[in-house]
Amino acid sequence: MNIVILSRNKSLYSTKRLIEAGEARGHKMTVLDHLKCYVSIEKSRPEIHYDGIPVIDTDAIIPRIGASVTFYGCAIVRQFEMMGVMSAVESQAIVRSRDKLRSMQLLSRAGVDMPITGFARNPKDKDDLIRMVGGTPVVIKLLEGTQGIGVVLAETKKAAESVLDAFYGLKTNILIQEFIKESKGTDVRAFVVDGKVVGAMKRVGKEGDFRSNLHRGGKAFPIKLTKEEKETALKAAKALGLGIAGVDMLQSNRGPLLMEVNSSPGLEGIEKATGIDIASKIIKYVEKKHENKGKMPTKDKIGV
Repeated sequence: MNIVILSRNKSLYSTKRLIEAGEARGHKMTVLDHLKCYVSIEKSRPEIHYDGIPVIDTDAIIPRIGASVTFYGCAIVRQFEMMGVMSAVESQAIVRSRDKLRSMQLLSRAGVDMPITGFARNPKDKDDLIRMVGGTPVVIKLLEGTQGIGVVLAETKKAAESVLDAFYGLKTNILIQEFIKESKGTDVRAFVVDGKVVGAMKRVGKEGDFRSNLHRGGKAFPIKLTKEEKETALKAAKALGLGIAGVDMLQSNRGPLLMEVNSSPGLEGIEKATGIDIASKIIKYVEKKHENKGKMPTKDKIGV
């Protein structure tokens, strides 16, 4: 197969591992920077060009789209789909997962438990909003934030009101969430491929930080998930239509609580923590999906 990885940098760990895994299984692996791709939209003739040359003879793509370029990246993925190229993660599923509010609404509908979450646009609603999520301390998140950036823990009502006023003053969309004290700055990531949890790790934030992101200095350890954690991860990926996903959960007194679902999860943390060859599992999934192309319905079933 000719497989294209859409990635801004071929030297990134995840991109390199996918190249190695694909080549080891006999595939031709090509890396294209999706921001350097451009499209031609013409009746019955969708095309993608790169460095002045049409991109042809592509069997499948593996999108590695950063959150900051979701709109353009997904436009390129969608154009490949219009050309009949199979995508490991569909453009619509990426868009859906990147909208935190939309994804949480869908996950709630699917019966996935999560911290109580509030969303409002009017500063007058902030008192009731804080009460709605159980009072302080509360976690306040930018809708567009990633890797722990734009996440604030407000420990008192006065602090929460000040942060909310500041964000509202900047006309920024935010979520306010219940703080899960017993998680103690840790979370669990389950890596889902093709409807199976293929690896899991527990992430521990650096001392004094309630965020556990590895990009913020956290550490990762392998973990065996409980049955309920596995079910939550699989249900979350399915609810958003993702064949590949990193599902982040908090361990609480009432069971696993969904935090976020990542449609372009990094491989470095999970592979180094678990020793599992996740990249090869992704390539095998791409092979299976390509083999079944045309045999299975491709219409998006999520509906939102």
